[in-house]
Amino acid sequence: MVKTAPRHGHPKGRQISPEALDRVRQLLGDGPRDHDLLIEYLHLIQDSEGHIPASLLAALADEMKLSQAEVYEVATFYAHFDVTGAGAKPPPPLTVRACGGIACEMAGAKQLIEALSQALGDKVRVIEAPCMGACEKAPAAALAFNRIDSATPELIADAVREGRTAPNDTDQAIFLDNYISHGGYTLLQSFRAGERSPESVMDEIDRSGLRGLGGAGFPVANKWRFLGDAPKPRILAVNADEGEPGTFKDRHCLETDPHRVLEGALIAAWAVGADDIYFYLRDEYPHIRQLLTHELSKLNGAGLLGDVTVHLRRGAGAYICGEETALLESLEGKRGLPRNRPPYPAGAGLFGRPTLINNVETLFWLPEILQKGADWYQGAGRPHFYSLSGRVRDPGVKLARSGITVNELIESHGGGMADGHTFKAYLPGGASGGVLPAAKGDLPLDFGTLNEYGCFIGSSAVVVLSDKDDIGAVVRNLLRFFEDESCGQCTPCRAGCEKLLQLLDAPVRDEALIRELADTMADASICGLGQAAANPLLCAMNFLDEDLK
Repeated sequence: MVKTAPRHGHPKGRQISPEALDRVRQLLGDGPRDHDLLIEYLHLIQDSEGHIPASLLAALADEMKLSQAEVYEVATFYAHFDVTGAGAKPPPPLTVRACGGIACEMAGAKQLIEALSQALGDKVRVIEAPCMGACEKAPAAALAFNRIDSATPELIADAVREGRTAPNDTDQAIFLDNYISHGGYTLLQSFRAGERSPESVMDEIDRSGLRGLGGAGFPVANKWRFLGDAPKPRILAVNADEGEPGTFKDRHCLETDPHRVLEGALIAAWAVGADDIYFYLRDEYPHIRQLLTHELSKLNGAGLLGDVTVHLRRGAGAYICGEETALLESLEGKRGLPRNRPPYPAGAGLFGRPTLINNVETLFWLPEILQKGADWYQGAGRPHFYSLSGRVRDPGVKLARSGITVNELIESHGGGMADGHTFKAYLPGGASGGVLPAAKGDLPLDFGTLNEYGCFIGSSAVVVLSDKDDIGAVVRNLLRFFEDESCGQCTPCRAGCEKLLQLLDAPVRDEALIRELADTMADASICGLGQAAANPLLCAMNFLDEDLK
């Protein structure tokens, strides 16, 4: 056996510089070096430096006792992290993210991006971003500075009142004192005092017919009951990562009445016996993060959290994390890759603990339903919020009964069609909910009512299209979104989204192959992204084929 001489020089891998390690330790301070905080710490570096230099990435891995490969793959998975290699030029100090979502594209996003790029020059970076939850203000753009904006919660509230963030007259309940003065948290305290049992609360919710308002529409009480025999400790995860193009209702709930959401979350945690609440907020809503941070501190100081610990966590620009198991992976400091099921979150969720996952608007309705009763909610038509955008005079978040038609929504809540536009088609449930023609504008918008047409209402993101819109361009926008946002974990979705665009742009459209591919994606994709990605194209072929060019 021939022995080789020992190798000298530098060991393999990126070396950790003392300066980089000192900087990382300064940023992390006394915070725990737990794996689940990896994304939070990547945000710290991004916010402080304006990007994530490879040297700090390596130092962070060393400080957290993680492999550099693992930290790198997490940092590069999320769109809001700018990882730069050694010697690479960092991005400009200011980034303008111009929304390329469907509502914004219809309102001239491409022209806005071109105009900004020409006007701002090299000192500002202008990039196209997915839907940022501001569809009623289309075309929308957001600024991303080196450091987080230091605006105070009071200034944020002023912005709400003045209409610069969310025009609404119900902002009087934003701050804790005002919310309590209107009876807030009385319900929660009565439950904790034993005036009602968790079982009776679940029965009330069951009778109300409340269903999950994040998209899936699963009966809320049934979901809670899944944790009935699960071991403790348990967790409630709040999904505030609404990323479905056309959806902005959760933003509205949190901007106008955050304590109603928080009381709903604390009631849900009490009902299922959860002692930790993890609040996963999309990174496109930094003003809401500041607001929640401030109000949670006041809530804790008032003793209203009880024995529950609330963890506010920040997303990083990944639509896939709206899928509940991908959200759990992200909360654990990993890439947002959906999990295979079983096990289900109710049995083994966040950190392997039994976990209930509820959407923001679902929690928003709990206090009122439990205060006024199930009969009230049923009698009011099971109301909830619709995100209305596109070619209407008055886009925005609209409160309406379940089962309202799009024609009613346009005329009664949207001020009618925009001047010079004739109703042609609509998206009943954002990008994944399909496309329907105006001829089907009298179908009730409710869970299950659109299934026979290959559509669903999902998170109730209604985008109205007119005779001025190119259906082919709309479908391509939606397919590009799914192609960009696919996590890449499973082949049917990763390759299928790309192939759908190629088939649509082929000189001769092979409809049989498109339908075969769509069936394969629906049957074999791990999560709803791949399962629903073909819906816009299939619906356009079924109902608007003459306009699909």
